[in-house]
Amino acid sequence: MSWITTLPQRLQDLIPQVDQQIQPQLAIIDQRIDDNQAKVLQAFQDQQLAETHLNGTTGYGNNDLGREVLDAMYAQIFKTEAALVRPQFVSGTHTLAVGLFGCLLPGQKLLYLTGKPYDTMQQVIGIAGDGRGSLKEYGVKFRYQPLTDAGTVDFDHLTATLQEFAPDVVAIQRSRGYDPRPSFTVQQIAQLIAFVRQILPNVIVFVDNCYGEFAETQEPTEVGADLMGGSLIKNAGAGLALTGGYLVGRQDLIERAAIHLTAPGIGSDGGATGSNLRAMIEGLFLAPQVTGNAIKGAIFAAALLDQLGFQVTPQWDEPRTDLIQTILLGSPEKMVQFARAIQKYSPVDSFVTPEPSMMDGYVDPIIMAAGTFVQGSTIELSADGPLRPPYALYLQGGLSYAHVRIALAHACAEIL
Repeated sequence: MSWITTLPQRLQDLIPQVDQQIQPQLAIIDQRIDDNQAKVLQAFQDQQLAETHLNGTTGYGNNDLGREVLDAMYAQIFKTEAALVRPQFVSGTHTLAVGLFGCLLPGQKLLYLTGKPYDTMQQVIGIAGDGRGSLKEYGVKFRYQPLTDAGTVDFDHLTATLQEFAPDVVAIQRSRGYDPRPSFTVQQIAQLIAFVRQILPNVIVFVDNCYGEFAETQEPTEVGADLMGGSLIKNAGAGLALTGGYLVGRQDLIERAAIHLTAPGIGSDGGATGSNLRAMIEGLFLAPQVTGNAIKGAIFAAALLDQLGFQVTPQWDEPRTDLIQTILLGSPEKMVQFARAIQKYSPVDSFVTPEPSMMDGYVDPIIMAAGTFVQGSTIELSADGPLRPPYALYLQGGLSYAHVRIALAHACAEIL
């Protein structure tokens, strides 16, 4: 008996129609998986990964050959001079903070090109929270460029801002974060970087790549980004990495970031990898496949929810540049109801009832469904969002396409 027969008749009839509808989009994602997998495999071969590299170090982490090979593979895959891939990064926010502190000196200027930064980054910058240890406390001046109502860059306004503010570093947030605006594709990022460099040729371009790795066959570092970072409990860790983050980019910027992660005189030469290396390396190898599965799940979710009358963005047939599927629910009560339905069909803590609560780095209560093997992992199926207008829930992840289909279908049955 098929699992579909356990659903209400309306969903039994609708799901085969959705499956047929989205086949052309799934074929596009399957081709991306193949292309990205080939690129990753080539790096593993070129850097001569050996079984001995899967074993980490302790203490100071001196002479960690596996760590060096992992850095080299990241640099090759993302086509950069250097990489810093470490379990000492506690989150994506920590990784990005280290990167920004490495780029900026007291008195210099940071401009976000893609609107107001993600909630946790606002505290890093110092425009939210108490400001302790923030870039603002260190004397870094900050602005962000508001986006248009359509979520795009106003280039005329940006020209004036670049000329008047003259930033030392410009930052691009690829993914929408907790904002219903569209995520920025690599092509759009390339156009934005080229535009900025016409006005400020020497400005440092920093990209927050969270949720974007392997979603396309090109990455922002291939189109002009000087430094880029992300989390290993998102795409690049494939659900296997238990913690960590990565920075890739120019050699000098990577080393400055490494100094902020460790200390002057140590930089990228220290830091034990312990028992993390095997999962970080194997996760990188599987990342194209797992990321593709999650994106296929998001396409299925968009099509099914749209057919059921929910407002979603992006639509099922729109270009995909990250994992995130936004569901606009219109009220905090509906957000909580949907999140609880997702939690019920998770492999871990399916019996738990999520409640809105405050979380470190956020200024609004968050509802989060996260029945994940790795705490907070958003490459695994999860749904979360801040309880504030427009009351949008952000669905992301899924280690297997089958799980996303089963969980979402049953969640829809719960809330209909």
